[in-house]
Amino acid sequence: MAILKSLSIFILAGLCEIGGGYLIWLCLKEDKPWWYAALGAVVLAFYGVVATWQTNNFGRVYATYGGIFIVMALLWAWKVDDFKPDKYDIIGALIALIGVCVIIYTPRR
Repeated sequence: MAILKSLSIFILAGLCEIGGGYLIWLCLKEDKPWWYAALGAVVLAFYGVVATWQTNNFGRVYATYGGIFIVMALLWAWKVDDFKPDKYDIIGALIALIGVCVIIYTPRR
């Protein structure tokens, strides 16, 4: 159950970071209204709070989040931006995901 809770927090944090960044991107690059950027900034600030909900130490949490962010960024781009990941994107994301699972979920003494 602890792993599911941890993964849920990582996913929520990823959605906040990617979603907030995407809203700012739309404002600055796609000429969306200013409030897109303002909302994006609020969502990004919330990401900073969500990440602290993890129970592991800062270094492991942020290292792990980096790998999960890779996977989530590719999924976001595929579903939201019409980007089709190729086999090398998928292989790289899987390697990152395996690595972060070792970092965060391996039992230690």
